[in-house]
Amino acid sequence: MDCKEFERLIPDFVSDKLDYQNLKRFISHMNHCEDCQEELTIQFLVTEGMQRLEDGGAFDLQKELRQRLEVAKKNVRFHDIFLRIGLVLEIAAVGLLAGCMIWVLL
Repeated sequence: MDCKEFERLIPDFVSDKLDYQNLKRFISHMNHCEDCQEELTIQFLVTEGMQRLEDGGAFDLQKELRQRLEVAKKNVRFHDIFLRIGLVLEIAAVGLLAGCMIWVLL
């Protein structure tokens, strides 16, 4: 994906609507692309800032954006670990079934 594709994902990230695959690619790209980081900051500040102004509360949007990115990174890491554990369990189950089949056939 080029930067334009990632920039199109920013509104979905801001509204927490990215699925795992897109979130993983989005976070990975944001870690390395300063242009997209800047665009994310702008869109986040505008979107969330307007909402907060309407609500009338005090806020630190830069801090909130950093926190939201950290939560997204943790979610991706958790999901990756969960998938790896599932793969290991699946391999173990196949091995166990194969062993049972061989034992029954002998």
